[in-house]
Amino acid sequence: MFSLLNGIKVLDLTTIVLGPYATQFLGDFGADVIKVENITGDLFRTVRPGRSAEMGAGFINCNRNKKAIALDLKSEGGQEILQKLIAEADVVVHNMRTATAERLGIDYPAVKKINDKIVYCFAPGYGQSGAYAHKPAYDDIIQAESGIAYLNRTSDGQPRFIPTIICDKVGGMHLAMSVLAGVVHRLKHNEGTCIEAPMFEGMVSFLMTEQLAGETFVPPLGGTGYERLNSPYRKPFPTANGYISILPYSTRHWQRFFRLIGREDMTEHATVTDPVKRSENVGSLYKIVSEATPARTTEEWVTALTEIDVPFAPVNNIDGLLHDPHLSSIRFFNEYEHPSEGRLRQPGKPFNVDGEVTDDLPPPLPGQHTVSILEALGYSHDAIDELQKKNIIFSTERSEK
Repeated sequence: MFSLLNGIKVLDLTTIVLGPYATQFLGDFGADVIKVENITGDLFRTVRPGRSAEMGAGFINCNRNKKAIALDLKSEGGQEILQKLIAEADVVVHNMRTATAERLGIDYPAVKKINDKIVYCFAPGYGQSGAYAHKPAYDDIIQAESGIAYLNRTSDGQPRFIPTIICDKVGGMHLAMSVLAGVVHRLKHNEGTCIEAPMFEGMVSFLMTEQLAGETFVPPLGGTGYERLNSPYRKPFPTANGYISILPYSTRHWQRFFRLIGREDMTEHATVTDPVKRSENVGSLYKIVSEATPARTTEEWVTALTEIDVPFAPVNNIDGLLHDPHLSSIRFFNEYEHPSEGRLRQPGKPFNVDGEVTDDLPPPLPGQHTVSILEALGYSHDAIDELQKKNIIFSTERSEK
């Protein structure tokens, strides 16, 4: 855990992946993140594999560096606790639709009334002022609606989902950026703000950076779609014993590659030397690459391309990442002892930060910190016991009298 956000208190009302992925970044940077769950816990806890019912692998991998409290927010007592937490927080984060947030008393007007300097950030599926405001949204839904499933279509035109929850995680990064922007604004101007980071709009923005293409101009200079990325020959190329990605990018890269494969005739061809014509004909150039690669093994291509300094990468599988030479050299995957789940492995953080580093907090059990959080809010041991008897709170932590 880094120390850059030390002293920033984040009330995390997020669930599943998008929101928890965002708030884990905040915890990694040192924020004091309190994860608020309902009495039965975040639904993602039960997604398998896992050694226990409450701690599935997916939950574990997006909920480190957080403390957990479990509340019945539909109860009067749960609402009282929530309001006290809001009053002490710097940031409130959730990924609900506005109507749901209103029912739970955590919409922006209600939260601002309690804490007028709050940084309030939320990630609904769709912008709440638009036609889709009330639609539910999950990763598959947004992959379909944003166009990414179409872009990933098969050679016969069938749309396909990308086999990772890309919309959730891109949305999570947008949500985390929103929180950081809001925190900076508060520190500079001593006032709160409300930032909406919708999942659908986030993915469309993410895709259309390059895919808007000719429609960027009014009137258009062509249609949508980035030719190089959409070429059917833009794919890992087959070798004699596997696959490899080869990306000659500049004129010199292409010339070196064509000399390597004995195609001197192409080195001064206009489709190689003229960047505009190269862009327009990149599909035919990739076709030449695909015809040349089966003649050598992956290892032979690695040696040859390294010598001529043309960008490349052998195609890795997911298992291979656990043994990747670079990731191994920086000890990216590390093992630790979880207090309830035993020995676990986790991916490292995608940042390197100068300064103080402390041990990570392991992903919490349901309600693991309920008692200590309530004690910090001034609740007595008897009051905490009474709340637990009424099922207003849930705790795996004991209240010591």
